[in-house]
Amino acid sequence: MAQGARPVRPKQQRLNPAATLAGAASGGKKNGKSGHPAFKNVPRKGPAAVTPATAVDWIAGARLRTLPLAIAPVLLGTGAAIVAAGPGVYHPVRALLALAVALLLQIGVNYANDYSDGIRGTDAFRVGPARLTGGGVANPRTVLRVALVFFGLAAVAGLTLVILTQYWWLLLVGVVALLAAWFYTGGRKPYGYLGLGELFVFVFFGLVATAGTTYVQVGDFTTESVLGGVAMGLIACAVLMVNNLRDIVPDKAAGKRTLAVRIGRTASRVVFCVFLLLPFVIAGLFSLVYPLGIFTFFVLLLALPACLITVTATSARELLLALKLTSLAALAYGLLLGLAFAF
Repeated sequence: MAQGARPVRPKQQRLNPAATLAGAASGGKKNGKSGHPAFKNVPRKGPAAVTPATAVDWIAGARLRTLPLAIAPVLLGTGAAIVAAGPGVYHPVRALLALAVALLLQIGVNYANDYSDGIRGTDAFRVGPARLTGGGVANPRTVLRVALVFFGLAAVAGLTLVILTQYWWLLLVGVVALLAAWFYTGGRKPYGYLGLGELFVFVFFGLVATAGTTYVQVGDFTTESVLGGVAMGLIACAVLMVNNLRDIVPDKAAGKRTLAVRIGRTASRVVFCVFLLLPFVIAGLFSLVYPLGIFTFFVLLLALPACLITVTATSARELLLALKLTSLAALAYGLLLGLAFAF
């Protein structure tokens, strides 16, 4: 080096948000390696500016398109409660509290998934819109706090419902539901990464949400609420299946072994159609007793195109359309069959 010349310092390079999160989640180990398969091939992209999350980002993070799965079983369960209680008997406050629990819990799950997938590095493989955590637009701790706030609000609504009904054993159901919400993608061994997502979705978005809504209003489980819960659970499984089918490549790369990853594309398409169409067998049985139940078959105008698109799709965009149609089918099914029960 020439005398008097200043030493040349290497330029500092800003890390990609996904790579930064992966490194942080790995405990600062070199090369971002950790025990989780997702970090073995985390892509290292060039410099990228981090834009703070806006209100639009937070609303997107709530994943509003998933909310029909929370609303539909409450509508169906309320219809089952009305027919069980008899004419003129209705508990609007209890129904609204059940709806609040379902919605708040769903939003909390969405933010918790954003946080957990983000810090694991799973979202580094995403091909869709960036998440709050994985996209580096929000501090992971902030996303976690928001998730916990919604879980807390759901717990408050649930506790209020328990106090009104005096069904204290439902507190245990609430605790189990909160644990299931967190450990879907949270914890060291999340069950969503083991191909068990559909099982828990069937139980909590189907049976628990539907039959539970009926129970807090009339103090009993009825045929309408249980079979209706089976139907809603199957449709919720269809929503999860088509979503995971869309993400099968990035999930496989991230080590996320969803049911779609485990059984492959062809079987996943078949299973999706079975999940989505079986509820109409249940609707047909109910139509023999409740004449208005026949109108539930209009939901096939959404379900059949969703099946056709899923079976023939060659792009993620097509599967996203099938996902939207399936979510709308869930809402329409719960509403129409619930009205058939009530009237």
